[in-house]
Parts: sequence; C-alpha cells; structure tokens
Amino acid sequence: MPLYIGVMSGTSLDGLDIALIEQDSAIKLIATHYTPMPDTLRAELLSLCASGPDEIARSAIAQQRWVRLAADGINALLIQQKLKPQAIRAIGSHGQTIRHEPARGFTVQIGNPALLTELTGITVVSDFRSRDVAAGGQGAPLVPAFHEALFGESTGNRAVLNVGGFSNLSLIETDTPVAGFDCGPGNVLLDAWIHRQRGEHFDRDGQWAGSGKVEPQLLSTLLSDPFFLTKGPKSTGREVFNLHWLQQHLGQLPAFQPENVQATLLELTAQTIVESLKTAQSETQTLLVCGGGAHNTTLMNRLAALLPSTQVSSTAAYGVDPDWVEAMAFAWLAHCCLEGIAANRPSVTGARGLRVLGAIYPA
Repeated sequence: MPLYIGVMSGTSLDGLDIALIEQDSAIKLIATHYTPMPDTLRAELLSLCASGPDEIARSAIAQQRWVRLAADGINALLIQQKLKPQAIRAIGSHGQTIRHEPARGFTVQIGNPALLTELTGITVVSDFRSRDVAAGGQGAPLVPAFHEALFGESTGNRAVLNVGGFSNLSLIETDTPVAGFDCGPGNVLLDAWIHRQRGEHFDRDGQWAGSGKVEPQLLSTLLSDPFFLTKGPKSTGREVFNLHWLQQHLGQLPAFQPENVQATLLELTAQTIVESLKTAQSETQTLLVCGGGAHNTTLMNRLAALLPSTQVSSTAAYGVDPDWVEAMAFAWLAHCCLEGIAANRPSVTGARGLRVLGAIYPA
C-alpha cells in the first residue's frame, strides 16, 4: 500500500506534527512523531511574519533550520517504524506560513523542499497554496477536501472545525460540494496574550480563560473588525489578527484584568465560530473538532453551550486523533498531487476552478 508522510507546522508554532499514512481506498493513520519548536526558531519565525531588517537572508536561514528540524523528525519516525526512505512515496510538506495576503496575490510558506528531499532521500511535494491563489482563490483553507474524504461517509449535515492558531470550518452535506472558510482567530490571540502576561506558550485546558469573566465592551469592540462581517470564501492570518491588533483595541478602552482579557478572547473565538456555522449551515447535527483547540476544555464547553442542538465532540469520537488531522491532510495532498487529482475546492477558496496543487521535488 502507498505510504505518505505529512509535515505540518501551524501558526501556533509550538512544533512540527509528522504523520505517516497509508493511502488506499481509505486513509489510515499508521504512526506519528512530534518535534517541539526551539524557542529561538519560534521567535525568528514569528518576527518574519512582519517586515523587518534583512528579512530575505533571515528567512532563508530560518527555513534551513526548519527543514533540518523536519528532516530529523521524519528520519526518527522512519527508524521507529523500521522503514527505509524508499518505502515512502512522498512527503507532503506544508512549510511555515510567514505571509498570507491573497488579496494582493501571494502567500508565502518557507520550507526549502529541495533541502528536505536531500536530507531524507524522499520525494517532497510542497507549495500547495500558490496554484489556488494564482487561480484567483484564497489558497486557504485547504483541509476541507481532506475532511470530506475522511468524514464524508456519514449522512446529515456535519461540520469539521480545526482550531489551530486560526479556526476554520469545513461544511459537509450529502450530495453538496464541501464548503469552508476561516472563521477568525483560534488560539493565536489566546497564546499571544498569555505569553505576554505570564510567559507561557498556551493556556492549558483554557484554565486561565476560565478563571476570568467576559468583558462585553471589549468583546463588542473586537467583533467590530471588518473580517467578521464578510462571508466566505475568506481566509486570514497574523497579518490581520495579532498582539498589536489586540493592544490597539485595548488602548481605546478602560484597563481590564488580564484574566478577563483572556476570557474575552476565548469568547471571541467561540462566538465567531458559532456565528459562522449558523450563517453558513444553520442545521448542523454534528461538529467535529480537531487541532489544539480540541484540548481546550473551556472552549469545547462554550461551543457546546452555544450550540445546544448540535453534537460537539473531538474527532477522536470518530477514531481520528485531533492532534494529527492536519499533518494527515498534507500527506493526502501529496498523494493527490502525484496522482493528478484536484485537491482545492472552488466552493471553499473562490478559485476559478479545480486545480492540482503542489510542486514536486523528486528524490
């Protein structure tokens, strides 16, 4: 059976998720490996999300470090599974997004796939977003087609929610093309605020947010951002939602307790997800949650409370570990590229049509 490896490094920048899948008539997760992101590399990748001095050289050096980290993780996974590089048909590498501005006609994911091929001896497929952007699309989200392939067998209206740095929805209905779009911030503001206030990279289980109370004035101000007033196809990134964006809003209001800001940011994430879902698919029987947000108990409880008629659960309830869905998706996207299968969805990204995604770097 063909084996593929997917490498995903998301906007949370906590580390690299590496998934080994078997692709036949069904998609099967075989093994996984997680590589933490060194603090120095994380800080450099964050800084590259905005303009700065000597950024071309800095990004070139940073992506070499990122690739070596990915290659070490892939090689460790191969050793663990007693597999030779020749056993893997391809690696699907998302790379690390440092800019995403489809309105200006570009999206940038650094990851030096040529070097990754050299370090692993395996064909690499990368640069999945550019073709969709070239065809007039958002280039994101790309996972709805995979969500449809993975969870599309059930009947009734379902939605798959990925909560990473940003949140995105995939809407799956019987006999209807899959739809999807970014809802807004997922963990990106929650992570940034707790790091600024407490030096922690994330709010474990949403405990700090759960200790505060929602500030209605702040929530109303945050919800006034134009992004939340638009419908899909749409995507977003750190160019729009970041710590500076939050501090600008805070600067116009009275001072709030830090934990109350965190509680309000969690409510922002929950409400923008729920309103997006209700607007796009008013009768959703099941909401499956993946990504780091699936472990945020406070967020999961809030989603369930705001969606009393919808069954809200982790993708684990359907036999798929929520931590590995995105890495699996990029392994599947590599398969689609090599097989000449269109993997974007115009109903999601707004592209002019179906396109085969990815650039191939043969071993």
